[in-house]
Amino acid sequence: MKTVNIKINGHAITVPAGISILEAAREAGIEIPTLCYLKEINEIGACRICMVEVKGARGLVTACVYPVNEGMEIFTNTEKVRRSRKLTLELILSTHDKRCLSCVRSGNCELQHLCKEFGVDDEDYFKGENIQYEFDDSVAHMIRDNNKCILCRRCVAACEAQKVAVIGANARGFDTHISSAFDKDLANVSCISCGQCIVNCPTGALVEKDDSAPVLAAIHDPSKFVIVHTAPSIRVTLGESFGMHIGTNVQGKMVAALRRLGFDKVFDTNIGADMTIVEEATEFLDRVQNGGVLPMITSCSPGWVKYCEHYYP
Repeated sequence: MKTVNIKINGHAITVPAGISILEAAREAGIEIPTLCYLKEINEIGACRICMVEVKGARGLVTACVYPVNEGMEIFTNTEKVRRSRKLTLELILSTHDKRCLSCVRSGNCELQHLCKEFGVDDEDYFKGENIQYEFDDSVAHMIRDNNKCILCRRCVAACEAQKVAVIGANARGFDTHISSAFDKDLANVSCISCGQCIVNCPTGALVEKDDSAPVLAAIHDPSKFVIVHTAPSIRVTLGESFGMHIGTNVQGKMVAALRRLGFDKVFDTNIGADMTIVEEATEFLDRVQNGGVLPMITSCSPGWVKYCEHYYP
């Protein structure tokens, strides 16, 4: 593998030729902030937050798409770079819904974190015209709020990576927004509800629907017997949200917490899966013996089922 020698903030390092400045910096343990970057999925230099200074270059360059060259000297945290990033954040905020207190991503928002890091203390520094978009809550699992969208296109790239590609950039210039074809709501396009757009959104533009209120109401209703089913993966992923090491098994703590919340019973979905297998086997035998429709394909994943229904009916 061909390598090149470069300097980042005065530190000499050797990296593979052709990689981006951002990748080189991360290999050296030097953080460069980004909002739109997803490795090998969305490397488009759209957000302009990753701007860095390169000795000899006419201006700042985007670290996520600019390749390294032999002898290159890079500076990631000069005053010029910091001013550029702060200005970009202020411009993003000029068309952004800034009701952070009521946003479910408050405290876990990449844009909010960067604004704090770069000292953005006047959210209306560039106050101007805004387009008010309507919420799209047409599907059961999520809400889309384009008023909080920063046009990073990470959701678009994630949707394309899933081979679904139902969303993209519509219109041009100031009117550009992320939506489906002809601005249809998600219930009327071939969205499979996989949730990858939500996972990759850096703000509150795409969020899961919150059913906490009806669940708590059911728990406190003495006429109802409330149970909860937990997916097998949750027992080893939930701990990360509480600062535990990745893969920590918190099954006991999780069950205890759910019971203290007021659930009458807590079941692992493994039980439901076992019951489903019995039912599927019964249905399969009935089809074979009585000339029913074959082949019979089943899945416990609603996203997989919707994908087949939409794309391989």
